[in-house]
Amino acid sequence: MVDVVTLGTFGVAALASLFMAWAIGAGSSGSTPFAPAVGANAISVMRAGFIVGLLGFLGAVLQGQNVSNAIGTELIVGQSLTAMAAVIGLLTAAGLVAIGVFTGYPIATAFTVTGAIVGVGLALGGDPAWAKYQQIVTLWVLVPFVGGGIAYATARALRSERVAERVAIPILGGIVGALVATIQFALLGGPDGPRSIAQVVGAELPLPVVGGVDAGPVVATLLLGCLAGGALAYDMSRGEAQSQRRFLLALGGLVAFSAGGSQVGLAIGPLVPLLDEVTVPLIALLVGGGVGLLAGSWTGAPRMIKALAQDYSSLGPRRSIAALIPSFAIAQAAVALGVPVSFNEIIVSAIVGSGYAAGGAGVSRQKMLYTVLAWIGSLALALGVSYGLFVGVTALI
Repeated sequence: MVDVVTLGTFGVAALASLFMAWAIGAGSSGSTPFAPAVGANAISVMRAGFIVGLLGFLGAVLQGQNVSNAIGTELIVGQSLTAMAAVIGLLTAAGLVAIGVFTGYPIATAFTVTGAIVGVGLALGGDPAWAKYQQIVTLWVLVPFVGGGIAYATARALRSERVAERVAIPILGGIVGALVATIQFALLGGPDGPRSIAQVVGAELPLPVVGGVDAGPVVATLLLGCLAGGALAYDMSRGEAQSQRRFLLALGGLVAFSAGGSQVGLAIGPLVPLLDEVTVPLIALLVGGGVGLLAGSWTGAPRMIKALAQDYSSLGPRRSIAALIPSFAIAQAAVALGVPVSFNEIIVSAIVGSGYAAGGAGVSRQKMLYTVLAWIGSLALALGVSYGLFVGVTALI
């Protein structure tokens, strides 16, 4: 039977986690997915905040397990987080993220949470998980170059007079459809773990194994990509402007869903080591974290949506599409790998990359410099503050 003290400390940690989820929903997962769509005048700020909250909740419940486990169990070696450590780490990170929300500067949530949890973990006496840090830092460093580069190349292609939009947009839609086909969903899985739409459909196709690769999922992925591209081509034939708008909103929805799957782990991950003590299933945490993200999106996201949509780059529909496609792909890669990643970093890099495709028009270099400094500073500050707070609190107790 769980004692009262354990339940009490877990309850305090859960409240800190809920506050963290709200801060993330208001500042990262709630603002970044639809910022390019808002910048392109495809959707209003308030409607974007409402929709992204619902999609983020679904992503949190259906895809949040990998990153949650990584935050809770893989950042420190040889020491499990305690309830007190979780509370201090979450409050430190949430406080810094909330400051970013109210000042209009997007603090990189993954940097802040990772720094805070590593700080309290080291203060507990744990050892650094160097292999995991290498994986995380590699992704963080690659994001601006890969995301910005793909966004730049895509925007340039869409602006080129040699490639008609009625051809280019359906091709991009086919690529996105193929990516969607490879997303792993827990609801589609079984005893062997989650499965993708391509795996489920491919299992029904009577195709052989070629070169050690099951041809079923590969063919299913290609078919689903062709269906998506074909549907978009048909829609483009009925009206290019409206079709672009619908494609842009669909991309925003996919990014919002991915944001929920990634960002919820930053909020509830520190509670994962405590689940065995209080006999609470992980799905309950995922639902609670999803509710926190939804509340943050509905109450605090509009300010950050405005900051990202208007302050970084003057976006049109084509550059917005170019920004969202790599953002969706990178987000899903991070979810699959179980690596915490900042959606502010992903989206801002893609927005800037697509903006430079038009010669840098509307890109605020000063704003970008301040943002990068805020990202680096938040990581170092979160680590130092959480370490110091934990040492101070345990000394007093």
